This record gives sequence, structure tokens and C-alpha cells, in this order.
Amino acid sequence: MEREYYSVRTGDGKIDFGMLKDLFLSNYNILNKEGYFQEYIGFWCNNDHIQGKVSNHFSDYIFLKMRKKNLFPIPTSLNNYSEEDFFDVLEFLYDHCSKGHIGIYCDETRFGCGRYHYESYSKLDGKQHFRNTMNIILRDYKDGFEISENGEILILSDNGLTNLFEADIPTDDAGNISNKMNSAILKFRKAKSTLDDRKEAIRELADVLEFLRPEIKKHLDKKDENDIFNIANNFGIRHHNADQKTNYNKEIWYSWIFYYYLATLHTVLRISKIKS
Repeated sequence: MEREYYSVRTGDGKIDFGMLKDLFLSNYNILNKEGYFQEYIGFWCNNDHIQGKVSNHFSDYIFLKMRKKNLFPIPTSLNNYSEEDFFDVLEFLYDHCSKGHIGIYCDETRFGCGRYHYESYSKLDGKQHFRNTMNIILRDYKDGFEISENGEILILSDNGLTNLFEADIPTDDAGNISNKMNSAILKFRKAKSTLDDRKEAIRELADVLEFLRPEIKKHLDKKDENDIFNIANNFGIRHHNADQKTNYNKEIWYSWIFYYYLATLHTVLRISKIKS
């Protein structure tokens, strides 16, 4: 059973970038020892390198994929990582992680390497385990991050609002509603999202609300309807003119507007579905 020990439970839980890299390295070493990167990157058995699917051309493969050099080997390169480098490597490892299922143990007491040499792998199991172990660490860095099921580094939701990101969108209209909502969520949550990205995400949700305005008129009071669109139309979200109110802390208020719009969309869609 996984549980947090005393100092983790009672502390503020936040870690800096140096601690993040140290914790990552410990977890990476465990995963590497347990064979989670054997299939693609290979491994060393004493002085012999057992080839993986990409290890014959690993340096060129890394450069083509990431457009960067000097990121591997991880133990000797990690100290020089920027935050961007770190997140790039995490996403790369996620894509090249798999769990070994059938293998032969190489006994270190008989001059072996002390690990299993696997012959079959499951990418699904490997990725899931990688996410589970890495996300425990990532959630405590800054305001919290996670690796998504698609392998992207995303910002965690504010406390208590995770369900809004994970909830099913109750509609069959992908083009006008669900695709646009999912696009806005991804744009808002990306680790490198800027204020402009977040503003664009809010604008996309506002467009969906506009599409659903006939349903909003049916189920909400006139004042509530006006409040919803007043935010987008008069606070510098969809329009740019001298009448716009823009003197507010965008980093704070963009989050509030985004969650408010996302929650409103889920509410309207669910009410409409119940009453249809």
C-alpha cells in the first residue's frame, strides 16, 4: 500500500527544481534496473551492451526527435538540464517505456548483471507505471504538473477541479462542442502555456457558449446569461477596444474565468440532456 511518510505528510509538499531532478533520478534508476527501457534503449550487462530498438543509432535518433544534444546519458547530463530539457526527456521516456513480461534472470552471483533479459513487453503497462510513479513527484513541483495519458506534461488543475478536466462531455456534437472544449482544455493546461494561450483557451470556450446560447436562454435566468457573456465581451477576451476592462491580474482571473466557463458548459449540456 502506497502512503506518505511523516515529513512528506506534514510539510508543505513543495519541491524546487534541484529536488525534482534528484527524485526523478532515483525513480529513473529503479525503472531502468527493472527493465522498463530495455525494449527501446537497451541496457548494459557487465561490459556488453544489449541493443534496444533505437540504441544502434541512439544519438542521431535523440537529435532528430528532440532537436537537442547532450541530454543522455541521464545520470551525467541531468545537472545541466533546464526545465524545458527535463520535461522533454520525461515525455521521451514515456514514449519509450514498456514493461517486460517474459525474460530470463541474469544472475549477478554468476557474473551476470542482476536483472532480467526480457523477450516480450507491454507498452500499455509500462506507460501506466511510468505515469503513476513520476506523477507522484511532479505534483509537488511549483503548482503541480502531471504526465497525461497522451504523454504530455500538463499543469494540474486547481484544488477540487480535476473532475472538470476528466469528466465526459455529454454531447454527440464533436465539431461544435466536444472537440473545441478538449482543445481549450489542452491549450490551457500545457506546461508552457502563456497568458495569451490561456486567453485563447477562454475564447474557445466562449465560442462554444455562444453556440449553446439558445440552450442557455432556456435553462438560465436572463441575468445569469448576461453575466456569462459580459465576461467575454467586456473584459478583453473576445474584443479589443478602449471600452474593455483590462486592469486586472490576468494570471489569477484567467484561471477563474476558464473554470467558470468550463463548469457552465458542463452544467448546460447536462441540463439540456436531462430535459431533452
